[in-house]
Amino acid sequence: MPWGRWRRFTENNAHLRDDRGDWSKDGVNPWVIAMTVMLAVFMEVLDTSVANVSLNNIAGNLSSSMDEATWVLTSYLVANAIILPMGGWFSMLMGRKRFYMVCVAVFTVSSFLCGFAPTLGALVFFRVLQGLGGGALQPISQAILVESFPREKHGMAMAIFGMGVVVAPVIGPTLGGWITDNYSWRWIFYINIPVGILSLALTSLLIHDPPYMLRKGFAQGLKIDYLGFGLLALGLGSLEVVMDEGQKYDWFASHYILTFAVLMVVSLVAVVFWELRHEHPIIDFRVLKDRNFTLATLSMLVLGFVMYASTALLPMFMQSLLGYTAMLSGMVLSPAGLVVIGMLPMVGMLMKWFQARWLVVIGVLVSSFGLLMMSRFTLDIDFKTAMWSRIVQSAGMPFLFVPISAVAFAYIPKERTNYATGLFNLARNIGGSVGIATVTTMLARRALFHQQRLVEHLTPYDAGYRDALRGMTQMVHAHGASLPDATAQAQGMLYGSVLRHSGMLAFADAFAMMAVVFLIVIPLMLLMKKVRPAKAPMVIE
Repeated sequence: MPWGRWRRFTENNAHLRDDRGDWSKDGVNPWVIAMTVMLAVFMEVLDTSVANVSLNNIAGNLSSSMDEATWVLTSYLVANAIILPMGGWFSMLMGRKRFYMVCVAVFTVSSFLCGFAPTLGALVFFRVLQGLGGGALQPISQAILVESFPREKHGMAMAIFGMGVVVAPVIGPTLGGWITDNYSWRWIFYINIPVGILSLALTSLLIHDPPYMLRKGFAQGLKIDYLGFGLLALGLGSLEVVMDEGQKYDWFASHYILTFAVLMVVSLVAVVFWELRHEHPIIDFRVLKDRNFTLATLSMLVLGFVMYASTALLPMFMQSLLGYTAMLSGMVLSPAGLVVIGMLPMVGMLMKWFQARWLVVIGVLVSSFGLLMMSRFTLDIDFKTAMWSRIVQSAGMPFLFVPISAVAFAYIPKERTNYATGLFNLARNIGGSVGIATVTTMLARRALFHQQRLVEHLTPYDAGYRDALRGMTQMVHAHGASLPDATAQAQGMLYGSVLRHSGMLAFADAFAMMAVVFLIVIPLMLLMKKVRPAKAPMVIE
């Protein structure tokens, strides 16, 4: 059926099916709306991880160091975090559809500019623009989905949304590594352009603002909350700097990190008090009065901590200790992404029959078990073992993201959904930043701890050390080295083995720590008010 005829058909017959939730108020199938907003969400979340494996190439091509190149990641996260909770305010000012399209357009244009950037400074500037454009896409898309589907189908709606948020960080490193190896790092930004154009076209045709949505401009008395915006930007920007740069500068032993930490605490505390008193706040913290939403937001913070930290940790382990390439280490994660895609719709259907919090408990236990499997890794594991451990860990993610997202908005009024989704997604991003910073610090410190313990055995009084040194010395000597040189090389080889094993033990500690941290979600679920399963109404075809 041609597009025009199909559009007229859905509009003319919307009243026949609206009571069953098969069509939106505007006569558009909500599943079509879901796929439309998913385009932008997937594109935006993908850009949080796709550049990770390309930093070496970016630094080399733009004549900069690796430390300088990391600002390509940090600048995007900072800008993303600043704009993320402000979608509700901008939607009230501009209209949600118009603001959403502006965000997609800014993200698409800045993606082109990132790929075209001639210097690192220009690239960082364009990444800031890209982060500002992409930051509001997640909460607005989630708000559109919540409003487009009836309550009994919220589980499936969140499953569709979860495909972008959960799967994109998983395939990001693989896709980025493949594009960089076969083409150029610039193409990791250029691939956003056709997706952005398609998203703009579909949004223009299919998405509409709901009639109950508040719209207030400057002529109606709306004022820009300059102080609130400034405090939020300063607080979240300082938080990202502390999280990303803390380990490099030895955390609070550095005046640089300490200064930003103080700015972070003062600004974030002040913005809460200020916004609660403001007539038109850019962030409506009053939605946190709902107990379920607050507990779900805390759960999403923990989920972001583990999801982003584990996604960063596993490729790091494969590349640094097992010698895998960026492409091969990314392929360890890819099958898990396919499992998540397959299980998300299933979890959405289970939401109709089981309480969301019990599904979350199952997901926590499964994911924690997968992380415990990773904590038993050795330097001799093969590709298959690493892949299946990741699959087990990821198999629990659909049982977490979908129910937590659905239960969070069960009692939130629709006119406050934009504000609620902003805070909800901000919690996940902050959790991810804290998680990556935590495991990075833990790796460095636990590796040093294990190294000190293992070195205690490298003495002439240890029988195992003497036997290993003798065997390695003979092996090197047999290949033509003199006996003194063979002894020195053997000692170096043994010390190198100690470094690798201490690193392995540090990774094991980090995986075990994440498994334990994940269990925090279980008591949060038990504290929630019961939200009974929303079974679909009987439909007579």
